[in-house]
Amino acid sequence: MRKISVIGAGYLGAVHAAVLASEGHEVTAVDTDAARVSGLSACDPPFYEPGLAQLLTQVLRTGRLRFTTNVEEVAACDVHFICVGTPQRHGALAAETSYLFGAATALAGVMHPESLVVGKSTVPVGTAARLASILQETLERPVRLMWNPEFLREGFAIHDTRHPDRLVYGVAEGGAEEDVALLDEVYGAQLDNGVVRLVMDWATAELVKVAANSFLATKISFINAMAEICEAVGGDVVKLADAIGRDDRIGQRFLSSGLGFGGGCLPKDIRAFRARAEELGTAHTLDFLAAVDDVNTRRRARVVELALKACGGALEGRRVAVLGAAFKPESDDIRDSPALDVAQQVRRLGAHVAVHDPKAAASAKAVAPELSYADSVVGACAGADVVLHLTEWQEYLRLDPSDLVRLVRRPNVIDARNRLDAARWRAAGWNYQALGRPSA
Repeated sequence: MRKISVIGAGYLGAVHAAVLASEGHEVTAVDTDAARVSGLSACDPPFYEPGLAQLLTQVLRTGRLRFTTNVEEVAACDVHFICVGTPQRHGALAAETSYLFGAATALAGVMHPESLVVGKSTVPVGTAARLASILQETLERPVRLMWNPEFLREGFAIHDTRHPDRLVYGVAEGGAEEDVALLDEVYGAQLDNGVVRLVMDWATAELVKVAANSFLATKISFINAMAEICEAVGGDVVKLADAIGRDDRIGQRFLSSGLGFGGGCLPKDIRAFRARAEELGTAHTLDFLAAVDDVNTRRRARVVELALKACGGALEGRRVAVLGAAFKPESDDIRDSPALDVAQQVRRLGAHVAVHDPKAAASAKAVAPELSYADSVVGACAGADVVLHLTEWQEYLRLDPSDLVRLVRRPNVIDARNRLDAARWRAAGWNYQALGRPSA
């Protein structure tokens, strides 16, 4: 077992550190946010991820995991994972990489020259080579650097860390076998379980994550573009997706039509990819990603249109119940959340908006305090003129429409995720509408 540091204790870093510690490694996680460090040290993570609080409780008591703001405490570590965020740069499409280079510079000032640095952050292609140069200037010798992109799904992060569908190792040209062997040792539990390990150059490893996310975003926007066609001709996009998804070459995953994608990965990754392609002089190769982004944004506007129609063409003074604020269920992440965006658009049109979300209400309130927030579905729906189902939490899928219909002023529901039982809601007296599906 190895001494490991994790630089950046956000969503990726906290989960990565906890899982590695649970597998027997001695892990020190560093973050500049003292409040975050304090919360994680108390088994109270500042974000919701199923099972993380319990995992922290288990591993912190073993002494193999600790959180700190002092980077000097990782000087003796054998492996350093860089897990800082690379959000979209303010006012631009490109990724903000200053946090990454800042973390690397701080790390270079304390790490011993023989240790291995492993990048896990999602970065523009070419970042590893630039990072190696920065580290080499400080260390005054060639740096041991690998790129090991993450593929975590929010809501399944612990499982995905323990059981990834592949491990990608990006190595320098003529990469040292001892570096690969050391990372193999770190990931011994995963490799023993038969996880495929793929070794490639830095640039290809960097491209794996953004290429994968671009493909997934394209698949989602494709089926949502088909939803627009279905709306024009009276087709049913749910049945269409089921039919084409049975083709093994296509598959059914990520063919769920609805409100589209959001969160801290897909939107900013496809935009950063476009920005990097422009820097490389190959912008035209990724022109299609602009269309992908556009289709995704139009789905939000379409839900607002349906809400307007349900309320007779005007939302001024109407009561709108919004079920869901997080960008996806099993998460409290509201970054680029389609649900929260729709709620804000409806409010700007004069509606009184009551939002409910089982986990993300506090996060949403911090960035959208102009909205009202209800502690229960009942509280959100009381007196509503239209109910918008925007995040497919299981709690909402289990709702009894016969009970809920008694609470609202008008029985209008817009299922923006195509997950409610249409026949059941209509039988209970609701005017049920969904994206890409015919009206009753």
